[in-house]
Amino acid sequence: MKKGPYLLGIDGGTESLRVGIFNLEGRRIAFVSEPYPVYFPRPGFAEQDPEDWWKAFKRALSKALDQGKINPREIKAIGMDATSCTVVFTDKQGNPLRKAILWMDVRASEEAKFIAGIDDPVLKYNGWSNVSAEWMPCKALWIKKNEPQIYDKSYRICEYIDWFIYKLTGKWTASINNATVRWYYNKPSGGWPKEFYKKIGLENILEKFPSEVIRLGEKVGNIRPEVAEELGLKPGISVAEGGADAYVAMLGLNVTSPEKLAFITGSSHLLLGLTQREFHLAGIFGTFPEAVIPKLNVVEGGQISTGSIIKWFKDNFCYKEFLDAQRKKLDIYDILNDKAGKLKPGSEGLIVLDHWQGNRTPYVDPKSRGVIWGLSLRHTPFHLFRAIMEGIAYGTENILRTFKQAGFEPKEIFACGGATKSKLWMQIHSDVSNIPIYIPKETEAACLGSVILASVSGGYYSSLQEASEKMVKIAYMVEPNSKNHEIYKFYVEKYIQTYEKMRELSHELVKHEQAKKYLHV
Repeated sequence: MKKGPYLLGIDGGTESLRVGIFNLEGRRIAFVSEPYPVYFPRPGFAEQDPEDWWKAFKRALSKALDQGKINPREIKAIGMDATSCTVVFTDKQGNPLRKAILWMDVRASEEAKFIAGIDDPVLKYNGWSNVSAEWMPCKALWIKKNEPQIYDKSYRICEYIDWFIYKLTGKWTASINNATVRWYYNKPSGGWPKEFYKKIGLENILEKFPSEVIRLGEKVGNIRPEVAEELGLKPGISVAEGGADAYVAMLGLNVTSPEKLAFITGSSHLLLGLTQREFHLAGIFGTFPEAVIPKLNVVEGGQISTGSIIKWFKDNFCYKEFLDAQRKKLDIYDILNDKAGKLKPGSEGLIVLDHWQGNRTPYVDPKSRGVIWGLSLRHTPFHLFRAIMEGIAYGTENILRTFKQAGFEPKEIFACGGATKSKLWMQIHSDVSNIPIYIPKETEAACLGSVILASVSGGYYSSLQEASEKMVKIAYMVEPNSKNHEIYKFYVEKYIQTYEKMRELSHELVKHEQAKKYLHV
């Protein structure tokens, strides 16, 4: 068996839990993903059983140790990230009183609307705009109103990561990351906004939150002896405080200083940057004080539908290309990227508005919908494929322009996730926004970020910045094409005008369709 020391990263995702084992230089030794179910009891509801998380972890850990031929005693520290805001309600022993409410659950939309209407300074973190039903206060208030017996019995109301760390260490803590970006905690201003929680009818919830708020990478404690035995690990392993998956991925991309931007891609796009200056603006989430790095603020923007639109197009409109890929023993995306890459910027006059599931920022508009226009008989599936990638890149540029209005203008982008597999798409993003994009060698940035947390809690590095600098390696850089950037300026403006001109029509359409459902038409 291989000798360490090794660090264990746990990445709790939406559909699976991933375990990665890395060395101190950030090189991956083993990586395993284990699925768990998502339950959808009603439309808009999404839940998971915390015990499923633990079972998946045990399976993944066992397989990772076998895969890497690792002596379990060489695991020296553990770090973790998970989805947020995924809310757990437990008794005093940490036993869940009901299934966890998953981050994507939007049952609390009415509570979110109510909270957005109150007068309180914490709403600056939503840009004084709509409040997301994904956030902690909304979900907790829904439970209090609709399942009061669960709320009253809850000894702890916490996040996925808090419950998991309790399982490992026996200690209840809250991550400063989750608490700041989804619970309205503000360390520089004294911590919890007590008046806010009182105004919304959750005046006693602070007694149910973990009382200790810990910074990312700080040591929570050591793994409990009985848990170490259950997992086959050495007793006394250091366990680090973790955070939300995308925010921890910032560390796995070495975005630990201002003027850098983390670009986390997948079914959606998330943009996260660091700034020394606090600012708040409609269309921006944050800035969140000290949510990742002490004395720095985090600014957040995001697109709801990105990779999910690419998949939608591929699954529904590319059967001929699918058969062609099977015959040539290629990935269908290889064929689509190759053909689309031969087309000129602008897809010969196609504009796509990427609002298939509404808009997260800068409009915070759940009732906006996707648009494709400029179609002619000349256009092929490859034009549409490229136009979708371009439309999503225009949406990203729109967020960057909103950041710029607030005085935040990143000079470099560091990207991870599914979209980075397409060099064409990364080039389009770089050209549209005229900014270089760096792609790391380690594609699992969230898992590496968790390992970086472990490295600091275990005493191997003195800070998150030092650990990221040492452990993150860049594979290549995508340089913007200035000529293409000039071409794309016209299309970005048409993209923005598309939303402005279609907004009311989209709202009317959504209202009509919702009314039909209620009338059983």
